[in-house]
Parts: sequence; structure tokens; C-alpha cells
Amino acid sequence: MREDFLPVNRADMEKLHIEQLDFVYISGDAYVDHPSFGTAIISRLLQAHGYTVGIIPQPDYRDAKSIAVLGRPRLAFLVSAGNMDSMVNHYTVAKKHRKTDSYSPGGEMGHRPDRAVIVYCNLIRRMYKDVPVIAGGIEASLRRLAHYDYWSDSLRRSILLESGADLISYGMGERSILAIAEALDAGIAVRDLTYIPGTVCKVRSKEQTRDCVMLPDYRDMQKNRRKYAESFYIQYCNTDPFLGKRLAEPYSDHCFVVQNPASKPLSTEEMDDVYGLPYQRTWHPMYDEAGGIPALAEVKFSLTSCRGCFGACSFCALTFHQGRIVQARSHESLLHEAGIMTEEPDFKGYIHDVGGPTADFRGPACEKQGTKGACPGRQCLFPEPCPHLKADHEDYIALLRKLRALPKVKKVFIRSGIRFDYVLADKKSRFLEELCRYHVSGQLKVAPEHVSDKVLACLGKPKHAVYEEFASRYRKMNEKLGMKQYLVPYLMSSHPGSTMKEAVELAEYCRDLGYMPEQVQDFYPTPSTISTCMYYTGLDPRNMKPVYVPKDPHEKAMQRALIQYRDPKNRPLVEEALKRAGRTDLIGYGPKCLLRPAGNGQKAAPHGKKKVIRNIHRRSSKK
Repeated sequence: MREDFLPVNRADMEKLHIEQLDFVYISGDAYVDHPSFGTAIISRLLQAHGYTVGIIPQPDYRDAKSIAVLGRPRLAFLVSAGNMDSMVNHYTVAKKHRKTDSYSPGGEMGHRPDRAVIVYCNLIRRMYKDVPVIAGGIEASLRRLAHYDYWSDSLRRSILLESGADLISYGMGERSILAIAEALDAGIAVRDLTYIPGTVCKVRSKEQTRDCVMLPDYRDMQKNRRKYAESFYIQYCNTDPFLGKRLAEPYSDHCFVVQNPASKPLSTEEMDDVYGLPYQRTWHPMYDEAGGIPALAEVKFSLTSCRGCFGACSFCALTFHQGRIVQARSHESLLHEAGIMTEEPDFKGYIHDVGGPTADFRGPACEKQGTKGACPGRQCLFPEPCPHLKADHEDYIALLRKLRALPKVKKVFIRSGIRFDYVLADKKSRFLEELCRYHVSGQLKVAPEHVSDKVLACLGKPKHAVYEEFASRYRKMNEKLGMKQYLVPYLMSSHPGSTMKEAVELAEYCRDLGYMPEQVQDFYPTPSTISTCMYYTGLDPRNMKPVYVPKDPHEKAMQRALIQYRDPKNRPLVEEALKRAGRTDLIGYGPKCLLRPAGNGQKAAPHGKKKVIRNIHRRSSKK
């Protein structure tokens, strides 16, 4: 063992003179001691507060004894599926098995089970019936109440009931896990921990829910999908740590799942402390022979500067997990971490990213949000920026300049994405010039997602004209700087609200842009998003209006193929889609046609990389 890693077996415990650990952390990911991995953050935080923690990474889920390799913990087992939901990790949107797992040794698939939190918790219960079990991480967090499960196409119960865990620590768990640890260490029974912010618990009597907003009964939601949409929206409006109410979800007369309000956001000083813990910043050496853990490559030379997002995209679960209030680290903390990076032997001079959920968010959306909460009845950017929005990139610009000035740093990239509508809302306009001059390498990827305003409204994204305005300003700025850099849009197919008409509209946009994306994101219904609620119920939970939902796999394949209409493999699907949409006018020889008539030597239009980039630039130059 290297003593700078936490113990992973009994021999490690003996070397550290530990007879019994306070906590045993079971993770679906391999053990990577880096602050981009939730296991590392929570375990190092507990260690910093005087608790001993051991890690069981990817135990053999076929053998209950694998849960016992570190023995019985004094206080509790902590359980997480890892940095990803295990079902998303294992399956594509078409429900086909993925071939690799970036969070496992050598990228090899098969080291974790489906529904990992449920499996691990049940293994613990077979070995230790009376030890407290605390579930956390993205999988437990987003399944904390009844939720639509895409893979079984059913409304499932809270994962707290399905797993047999005692508590869920949801969201970003630093505050809640320390409160749980202190309570257990003080001798309070886990069944009595019904009050901690950022947790979900079980209670047996209705009297214990007197201070709660009562959600629809699970049994009623199973019978009536509208009830689920109503429940979801109540949850959505109560994610704020300042304004959110305590919620109770009935399952029977003697079983209620109670969600306490979210934990308060961390201050800058607290964020700095969390990211300043003694991480080894690499995988455990036991993975060296397998070639390490591929996921580390994506984050090793990146900086997490913020958490939380007020962007409110409908298909994103960040509102339920990190929340809408943006929290940021100090410049000093980030510069210190960057300095450590530059001393790594494989550092080549490039910082790959400085950001978070949205890179250019460096603080709360308005003056009141950080202390009084985010407005439950309105969004900060959608459908238009709120009049109280504080759109200001000055702090981010100053941070990027300091990072660029560090010795050994050649270039600082921004890869975690910017909100183009937020950039436009900043009246100073200095950020766009800094971005183009210093932080783009040939292509800037942004996410308009669609071109139909009808679909964009379902997506929670700004109108297409806003993206077009940004594209125009981006082109003009690069012309001013004498730089040839291009805009590459991320597009999504088959999102709720998209009929074949809107899918054809998106294909026509790609035609006019001269752009065929190599990859298209087909909408993936994952737990705890507005879009997934739409997918399951056919209703927009924000207003209860019906929404068209493309669910048939063949229709979804057609919508996806339309965006890549130039690919010869997609011709049969594209032709069928155009006929179904009543757009056979797009089959012919005219300049606006997507397909040549059948039997006339139909070939894919050129879409090599250089051609695509040149056409994108040419299109933008006309505006």
C-alpha cells in the first residue's frame, strides 16, 4: 500500500494501525483519488474531520463476502454507484450494451452491476443486518423519490425503499455527510436521523410528516400519469435550499419517504477547503497493470471552478442534484491547483478546462440568490434573461488571465461549455474577445440543441434567433482578430415536442449550414429531468399542456437519420421520414433537396472535416 491512499484491504488497515474503520465506502467506480470523483471528495472530507475511511471499489457483486473485506464499520457503510448512473453507464439510448466503461480498469466493462446502489445495499444487508447504510452519489440522488425508469419503462419506487438503505444523502453531500457522521458518532440511532438537510429518510407514521408538503401517493401515480407530473413539478419547485419545503411521498398508511430541504450551498472558503484536501490526483496503483482508469484523462489537467447551474435546461438533472445556485472557488485555490498540475511529469502545457456545469457561470444569477434562494416560479435565462440577472464575466476573465500567465502554461481551454445567451446578456462584451483570442482551438462547440422554437421551448433553451445572433457575433469577432475559428453546434433528436415536421426543419438547417454532424445525441430519458417527465406522461409539468413525444424506436431512428441525411446508410430512413412528413419536395435535383430520386446514383454529399468547417464558416459569413 501507498500510505497516501486510503485503505482498500486489511493489510492497508494494519499498516495504518486501524483495527476498525469508522466508515466503509463502497463505490461502483474504480478508486481514483481526484476531486472530480465523488468518492474521493466525501472520503477525504471525512478523513479531514477525524474519521477513518476505507474504500471498496467495484466489489464482486456476485459475492456478498466482497462487501466484508474491510470488516464491519463502526458508524456506517456509504454506498455510491459512482460518477455515473449505472444504467446510463451500461446502456445506450437504444438500450444496447456499451462496450467500454471509462471508470473501470483499462476501460473494461463488467466491473459493476446494473442498478448498483440497490445491489450493493442488498449485499450489505445479507452480511450486516444492523449496520447503518447511507446511499449517495448521482444514482441515489436522482432516484430519491418515485421516478420514471426508462430501462424498465415503469414508475419505480424511491431507491431508498428498493435498496434497503437507511438514508440517502442527495445532491452535493459535503454538509449532509458530516452531519450524519457527527450524529452517528454521538450515538443517535440512524432511524432518528429524520431532520438533516440534504437527506431522504423513511418514516412509519403520518404524524411524522405534519410539517411536510404531501406528494401524491405512489399507488395513485402508478394509475394516473398526470399525478406523477404534478408530483414532479412540486419536487422541481422545492429544490432550493432556502425556499424548499419538506416533502413526503406516501407508499402506504405506514410507509412514507420524506425529503428534507436541500443542503445550503458552500461558501467560497468551504469550496476551497474541499478542493484543497490531500488528493493524490491519480488512480490507485493497483490499476497500473491494467493501464489505469480512462476517465482520469478527461479531468487530470482540468480545473473545477464552480458547481451549480441556473441554466435550467429541461433535459438536465442539475437542478435536482447540484441546484441552481452557483458556487465558485477562489482564484487563489484554482491557481494553487493549477500550479500542482504544471509539476506533473506528463503536463504538456495545456489546461484542458476551467469550468463546471457551465464554464462561464462564476456566481449566483442575481444579488439575492446566494442568500435568499432561487425564484421557484421563474427561470434566470429562460425564456428570456430575467431583468435581475447579473450577467458579468469580469471575474472569469481575470481568472483566465492569471492562469494563462502561470509558468509552463501554454494554453487554457474552455471545454465544459458556455451559455451563449448568457454571453449575449453581458453588455460589456469583453468575454467574447477573450474567448476567441485565447481559449478556442479552431472550433468552439456550443449547444443550441435544435432550431424549432417549439422544441426549444420544451428544451428550456432560448429561441433560435438568439443562437443566430451569437453565431453572427462570433464570426465578426474572429474576423476582427484575423482568426479562422468555427462554431460547431450540438444537436439533439427526438426530444419531446419534436414531430417529424420539426425534425425535417432541423435537417434543412444542417443543409443550409453545409454541416453534417458526425455524432447526434438522441434524447435519453434519465431520472429527475423535466424532459423525462414529459417523455413518460406526455405532459409538460410546468403548465400541464400535452406534449408530443416520439417514443417509437423506428420514428426516433428516422428523426436521427434526418440530421445525418448525407450518410448513404441513412437513405431509406430519410426517404421514409420525408414521405411521412409530407415533404417529398425535398427529394429531387434542386439545390434545396436532401435526397436525389431513387435509382439515380444517389451519393452522400461531401462531408469530410475540412468541407464541413469551410461550409460552416461560409454560411456564417453570409449573415
